Amino acid sequence: MLFIWCNILTNVVAASILPQASFQIDGLLAGDPSIMESVPNIITEQVVSHYESKNYNFLDEYFGQVYFGDYSDLEKTIRKQKTSLWASREVTYPDKDDITDIVSGRSDRYVSNPLSGFLSFAHLPLTNCFSGETKFDIGIVGATFDTGVSFRPGSRFGPLGIRMATKRMSSGSISPFRKNFSLFKDGKIVDCGDPPMTPIDNRIALDQLYRAERAILKTKPTTPSLSKVSRILTLGGDHTVTLSCLRAVYEKWGKVAVIHFDSHLDTIDPYQMNENVTEYAALNHGTFFHWAAKRGLISESKNVHVGLRGYYENLNDTQRDSAIGFERIMSRDIDDIGIAGIVKRIKDRVGDSKVYITVDIDSLDPSSAPGTGTVEPGGFSSRELLTILDKLEGLEVIGADVVEVAPPYDTNEITTMVASEVARSLLGLMVITPVQ
Repeated sequence: MLFIWCNILTNVVAASILPQASFQIDGLLAGDPSIMESVPNIITEQVVSHYESKNYNFLDEYFGQVYFGDYSDLEKTIRKQKTSLWASREVTYPDKDDITDIVSGRSDRYVSNPLSGFLSFAHLPLTNCFSGETKFDIGIVGATFDTGVSFRPGSRFGPLGIRMATKRMSSGSISPFRKNFSLFKDGKIVDCGDPPMTPIDNRIALDQLYRAERAILKTKPTTPSLSKVSRILTLGGDHTVTLSCLRAVYEKWGKVAVIHFDSHLDTIDPYQMNENVTEYAALNHGTFFHWAAKRGLISESKNVHVGLRGYYENLNDTQRDSAIGFERIMSRDIDDIGIAGIVKRIKDRVGDSKVYITVDIDSLDPSSAPGTGTVEPGGFSSRELLTILDKLEGLEVIGADVVEVAPPYDTNEITTMVASEVARSLLGLMVITPVQ
């Protein structure tokens, strides 16, 4: 209550200066008009001497002792606050027809507001990536699809949530972990927006995403030294969308090694799990790798899961998983071999293959990423995952995705913030190591 009254007191007196050092607090709080009537003007000399004083302290200036319950120097404190306003530099405005900062969204005159402008990943330019007319090195695509889930939907809002989280990112930022590396200056990265994905029919929706990404992969890069074709980072969406991404990637790169961060296998044979499943329902976010392997889109011996801990459906799951080319790294392995050991196993597994990295956000512990459809306790921390990703530097990453981000279940935007950093790390891997 004392703090509240002190704030009220400061606001009331802000427009006035009290002349006596021995005024009565009770009188002011009671609204005694006699205290407010006798207020002298502060002359210029007082302003100058105040700011030239060797005892000037910003914290005293801004907060004053009144905020901490000491009334002994209240008049002096209020004088300082009023003087500070008078001594501030006057605001100058551009010509009323000058809208340079409005059009560009940037200004050398004022501090930029990170929430202004069009919504795109990290304020990157929005680009029509599907016509083939614009060159770029990496395109960011949103996949607004979540009707392939077996539990909670909501990841169709993932691309929106991740982009909102990147509003705080700057195109000129420099990584504290990579010396002199500025991600958005070492290659032309653009936001391609979200291609249409019908919510009515999964087959049509997944085909729409495949055709959109196929068109992007035909685009010539701005920086041929980074890659012979443009590459894609996809923001999901449920994990089913990775199948469409792999279809497009296969046509350009052939079979690739997959690094799969997830708490679940996602290699389930739908017909062994349920012999009565329909053909339509047989493709979902837990079976898409089964279909990717069956279609010959991925390596038969170079793939690896990282962060597994979800319970298996039956005893045959791991046998079938191994048969289609996956090695399994469990989330608890980090307790035994550490981050360095996990990175070594990943690199040993994929070798010098072209690599596709897919990150299901549920590979993280729910404490780091509560906003996802199927949470599994006991996962990586955000620091562990980001460190593992950054240490994969040197691999030839031809594409990547971040999926299963479901903002409706998020808490304080924790998941979307983490997902945005995962996306930035994946982009870093794609920029740092050229792919030919």
